[in-house]
Amino acid sequence: MFYKRDDFGKERGVVVLTPSESKRLIAKAVKEMPCVKKALKKGRIIIIGGTTTAFTAEEIIGKKVDKFWYAAGRIAYGKLGANDSQKRINPFVLKNGKIVDIHPNEMLNEFTAHDVYIKGANAVDINGYAGVLMSNDKGGTIGAAMGIINARGSNLIVPVGLEKLIPSVPLASAKCGQGRIKYAMGDKVGMMPIVNAKVVTEIQAIDILFGSDGITAAHVASGGVAGSEGSVVIVIEGSNSGVKKAFDFISGIKSEAVVGRCD
Repeated sequence: MFYKRDDFGKERGVVVLTPSESKRLIAKAVKEMPCVKKALKKGRIIIIGGTTTAFTAEEIIGKKVDKFWYAAGRIAYGKLGANDSQKRINPFVLKNGKIVDIHPNEMLNEFTAHDVYIKGANAVDINGYAGVLMSNDKGGTIGAAMGIINARGSNLIVPVGLEKLIPSVPLASAKCGQGRIKYAMGDKVGMMPIVNAKVVTEIQAIDILFGSDGITAAHVASGGVAGSEGSVVIVIEGSNSGVKKAFDFISGIKSEAVVGRCD
């Protein structure tokens, strides 16, 4: 009828994740994805600039990354904008697990179906579509990459938190466009809709990390005040041991600092 019989006997836990804590959880999950593990051993990985991808880079390369300056475009100080190109940290490009000094677009020319391109997003919807805002009139990094990625069947991973959940990415994309916007708080933008990526939100992250323990997750609420603005509330469900394992793991990232400018 209105419930599943196998719901009985399961335990539940509820966790609250701030945006930074969500980014850390998602980053830890991306590192555990089979295509990422395979490319780290033999293959190519490009980690494009962004705050969520900065967390991802930290997990993959094992080094601290300035998360504010790893971003190119960003929403900050109440405006749409971009970081100074002279101060930005260049995207990390890896070959066989080692950082190489090569422009991402050059490495893209070598991409195969087994390689990995990691790019954050500004929007995600319930269909798993992601949206990337573009202030560059040629489409920026995602505009340059999509042709090669789609033509060759490369792995496109989009880590994005549910704080960015919107009703419809296709609709949002249709409403944006630099030449169609008259007034803007900051930069005028278009939106690239991404419909074929491996999108990793908190829900997929929990599945990647704890799915083998029988744990499932559901997004049940969002928002907050007093430092919890943009938070998401997630219910985790499964066996008592599995729920406790996931709950304890997530509790361990609860001290993640807010991403802020530190120059």
